[in-house]
Amino acid sequence: MKIAMVGSGYVGLVSGACFADFGHDVVCIDKDQGKIDSLRAGVMPIYEPGLAELVAGNVKAGRLSFSTDLAASIEGAQAIFIAVGTPSRRGDGHADLSYVYAVAQEVAAELKTPAVVVTKSTVPVGTGDEVERIIRESGTGVKFAVVSNPEFLREGAAISDFKRPDRIVIGAEEDWARAVMNEVYRPLFLNKAPILFTSRRSSELIKYAANAFLATKITFINEMADLCEKVGGDVQDVARGIGLDGRIGSKFLHAGPGYGGSCFPKDTLALLKTAEDYNSPLRIVEAVAKVNDSRKRAMGRKVIEALAEAGAGEARGRRIALLGLTFKPNTDDMRDAPSIAIVQTLMDAGAEVVAYDPEGMELAAPLMPGVTMATNTYEAVKGADAVVLVTEWDAFRALDLDRVKQLAAQPILVDLRNIYDPVEVREKGFHYSSVGRI
Repeated sequence: MKIAMVGSGYVGLVSGACFADFGHDVVCIDKDQGKIDSLRAGVMPIYEPGLAELVAGNVKAGRLSFSTDLAASIEGAQAIFIAVGTPSRRGDGHADLSYVYAVAQEVAAELKTPAVVVTKSTVPVGTGDEVERIIRESGTGVKFAVVSNPEFLREGAAISDFKRPDRIVIGAEEDWARAVMNEVYRPLFLNKAPILFTSRRSSELIKYAANAFLATKITFINEMADLCEKVGGDVQDVARGIGLDGRIGSKFLHAGPGYGGSCFPKDTLALLKTAEDYNSPLRIVEAVAKVNDSRKRAMGRKVIEALAEAGAGEARGRRIALLGLTFKPNTDDMRDAPSIAIVQTLMDAGAEVVAYDPEGMELAAPLMPGVTMATNTYEAVKGADAVVLVTEWDAFRALDLDRVKQLAAQPILVDLRNIYDPVEVREKGFHYSSVGRI
């Protein structure tokens, strides 16, 4: 089957490469000539484990190509995926759908053979209706259907998620469109991946509901962590205790500095705007977004408090080493990363900040003017009055604590991901502070 993927960013590139690996003939389209040239040269625009190798293998096999020519690329395609960005709109937080609608207009103008137009981008309820209207009113005269097929990819594990999904959600109104989508995902039938066919509007809502629920779990356990610190509990024991309940589950119950990334912050805001538009307020999601925003700065204050508790005095003039900047490991994504607010809080208090991240420093640097980017972990630690673990990269899970203590100006370790055992670290002579543990 020929598939056209309009948009060669994170979702489009991963999806396109995986579809090609299934044996489909895929062309990824983007208006950015520089990006297309880089992809043709094997240079990835994002960091995702295994992606460069997957792309190279399918390009070599002739199943994957890249183009800026939408008209030529969609010719003969049975499925045309829209996988462009839907960033938060300034002012109201709603998803900016201008890119989606622009693609719909371009596709409508160039459509010559029957095709299913699939919204892979994360879009609010009713977007598919508008895409259908745009194409229909173009007067194309070609048979088409508009389908919703939201993505559920975790950055850092996107290829595995695509090939071994928990579920595939397809919102389609026509039987023939369902048949086409069945053929698109037929290679996954061997893995017995469940396909859920729904109405288009239900499908659009499923993605937002899923992300809002997961954001709620994260925020819930973070607030429980705060309570644990007050009453002398251990949030990790609490998380295990409630996670063993099958109705709750253990995932997304890891206390930390709050959620970030390309999905949760943006999607919760877009869902809230939709709820407002339909006069159906989502009070729980409202609280989640508010609490998460305040938590990031609170983690910066936690570092400042650790300095005072250890007898190091105020933050002004102190050198603080941050290990990890991206919102999660195995990605270079800095969008809404907690580290941004943490850095700002520390610098507002007069601290000097030095940081190291295995993949995120190039994207982080413009967001953090004044922060010194180190070339490795121990260079960042050297001379630091406090070392702060912000992102749980594997490279930070087994630090040589004796070396850290020797290099740092003061043995203060603030572990915002609860990677280390408090007893063991304190036995090494550190003043150790973590999240939801005493």
